[in-house]
This record gives sequence, C-alpha cells and structure tokens, in this order.
Amino acid sequence: MKLQSWGNYPIIKNESFSFNQEEALKKIICNHNEMIPYGNGRSYGDSALNKKIINVRPHNFFLNFDESKGLLHIQSGVLLSEILNIFVSRGWFLKVTPGTKFITIGGAIASDVHGKNHHIEGCFSECVEEFNLMLPDGKIVTCSKTENVELFRATCGGMGLTGVILDAKIILKKINSKHIDQTTIKTKNLKETFEAFEKYKDKQYSVAWIDCLAKGDTIGKCLLMVGDFDDDRDLSYGLKKKLNIPFNFPSFALNTLSVKAFNWLYYGKVRKLVSKQKVDIDTFFYPLDAIDNWNRIYGKNGFTQYQFILPKETSFKGLEEILKSISNSGKGSFLAVLKLYGKANENYLSFPMEGYSLALDFKIEKGLFELLDELDKIVLKNKGRIYLTKDVRISKATFEQGYPFINAFRNLREKYKMNKKFNSLQSKRVEI
Repeated sequence: MKLQSWGNYPIIKNESFSFNQEEALKKIICNHNEMIPYGNGRSYGDSALNKKIINVRPHNFFLNFDESKGLLHIQSGVLLSEILNIFVSRGWFLKVTPGTKFITIGGAIASDVHGKNHHIEGCFSECVEEFNLMLPDGKIVTCSKTENVELFRATCGGMGLTGVILDAKIILKKINSKHIDQTTIKTKNLKETFEAFEKYKDKQYSVAWIDCLAKGDTIGKCLLMVGDFDDDRDLSYGLKKKLNIPFNFPSFALNTLSVKAFNWLYYGKVRKLVSKQKVDIDTFFYPLDAIDNWNRIYGKNGFTQYQFILPKETSFKGLEEILKSISNSGKGSFLAVLKLYGKANENYLSFPMEGYSLALDFKIEKGLFELLDELDKIVLKNKGRIYLTKDVRISKATFEQGYPFINAFRNLREKYKMNKKFNSLQSKRVEI
C-alpha cells in the first residue's frame, strides 16, 4: 500500500502491521526491523514514515478515569477528539493541546506537542503522569518523571524512535464552559506585535496570525488572539457539520497573488485595534479541523510546514530577518502562526524553548527547499531550532546544532538497540 503524511509529501510504498494484544505486538517487533509507530497520519513530514509501520490507531480503548484527580488512562491510539467528545460535556478539557484534535495520544507524547499556553503550562509531557512503553526486545516498562526517567525524557519528543507507547495516564483540566473569552489585538508591525505579546503574556492562551508577505514598515503585522475559558456553565459540546475539500487543488491556485489577497481580507476583517469575542473550543483551538482534507488546498505535490523557534533574546531580530526573506521570495504562507513559549523542559528532543516560534505552510514547488535552507542559516545564527514533527527536509548538520541533547538520545538508542529496530525516513536522514 501507499502511505503519506499530512503534507502529502513524500508518498512511499509500505507494509503495515496492526495488533490487538501486547503479545501480538511483541511478535511483530521481534520478527521485523526498520519499523516506526504510526498513529493518525497528522504529522506533516516523514517522522512517521518508513517501509514498515506499526499501526497504533486501532489500539484505542479508554481504560479508566479518576475524577478526583482528573486522571485519564487510555490506550495510545485514542484521538484527542475522542477525549473531547466524551469529557468536555462533563467539564474536563486537555491541559495541553496542539492545533488539531485529530492526533493520537501516542503521537502527542512522541512529538511532545505544545499549544497556545506553552508559556503557562509547557509541553504535553507536563500533563503525562506515566506511560507504558514496549522496547525492542518486547519488554514493557513504565515510564514517568520518577520511574525510568531516561526513557521518559527520550520518548517524550522522541518521534517514535524509542519503542511503541501502549497506554498513558494524562491529567485533564477542569472547565466550566465550552466557550473562550477571546480578545483580538490588531498590530501594525513586528514591534507592536512583540509589545502586544508581552502585554498579554499572563493570559492563559495566546496565538497570532501574522502576514508573512507584508513589507517595509508593516513587516510583522498580525492579529493576536488571547483568552481563557468562560464561566457560563455551557458545556454542550458536540459534532459540527464540516466542509470538505474533495480533490487536490491545481498547483497554480495557491500563488503570491492569492496569498496576498487572503492576507489582505483576513487582516482587514478586523476593524478595531482591540476587540472582544466569545468563541467555542473548536473555533479557538482547532480552526482548520472544521475543513476535512484541507491539506489538498496545496495541490498534488503536497506541502511542508516550516516551524522554527528562537530564544527570546534573538527573537525580534531573527524574525524580522526571516520575514524579510520570505516576503522578498514571494513564497508566502497564508497559514503563518506566531506563538510565545515558556521555559524548555529536560526531554532530549523536545522542540520548545523560552522565546517565539513561527510556523509557516509552503506548497512544495521549485526553489522552496533552497529558500528553507537560507532560513535555516538565519535560525541557527540566532540560536534556534526546527520542529521535527513538521520537518521533511532538514539536514543532519542543521538538526544537530539545534538539539544539544542529541548525543544522549543517540546513546540511549544504542544502549537499548532501538537504532536497529525503530527508524523513520526522518531518523535516517538526520542520523538520529
């Protein structure tokens, strides 16, 4: 069968293995090499692609919920959306959530995902009490911040390269509404954008859409959305009707002119410099999930998301240079998301650090990778790094400079013989 990531690039032929019981998984692992766990296919690049995959999605039972602690025990194939469908109406929400709810728990841990509240709550691993991991020899170990700590730090953010996560216990947060009290701040340039982020840094959630094709004095203009849960006791959460993109758009549909037009309309729809809205969970946290197959907008050649983070002390200068480079190239992205981050954790390959991150979607086209190579140089010059979950082309040298614990991760992989058993196209490219 053929397999691709959410970016629809690359597309490879592969063999897929599923399991119902732990013993069946042990046989699969012991009888095969060069495998990678695969969840719901929502990672953008090649981190969950290989010629052989272990399909974890069917391993999706809810095991227990301790309401006194908000502690949920689930198997690793459970989707975040499935948790929300059950627990929002009971007054519980995810403590940390990325921008899509259609990822598995195993994938959330393997990417150590983060959300609009990293500056307050940190990465997903902060709400993980423990998980069970099957190692290359079939042995199952429990990992937490106090037990098998080395494996915990390597697996959270480890891109599936340490073994197969079987189940996890995660802490949910109590909420009193399905609504977010949102404030939207309209800025005119990057200086105003940074000032707004700092002004509202105590808000639980914050995220900005940024116009990456703006030029001159307007470089870095944005719409910053900040907010927190309402207290209106409305917890009526259910499925909504969704739009669907039924086929791949022609490649010429997304171009400099169409991106400029979208950016002008999106920025222009907000009239006031500061305005308030009341929006629901899906609108605030998961706007793109309202469109099925939105990845087809980028055409049959696919797309990649370029997400980098810079430390706070170099963020303004670095972002200004990167935004100028993108604007001059004409290869703009209408999905350009800027976020503020808190302190880094101790996990070996976790992406966040204290500073600012920008995520940009680009369609795969001639000259794109050359542009991204140039952006890599600016990122490294400013002591930043690239997010592996979104990556499909980073070089080994660029990757290594951004992740100071890479040798500790490699040593652990060798110690447990993980490097012989679990690999992805990405891990082979950057030689993890």
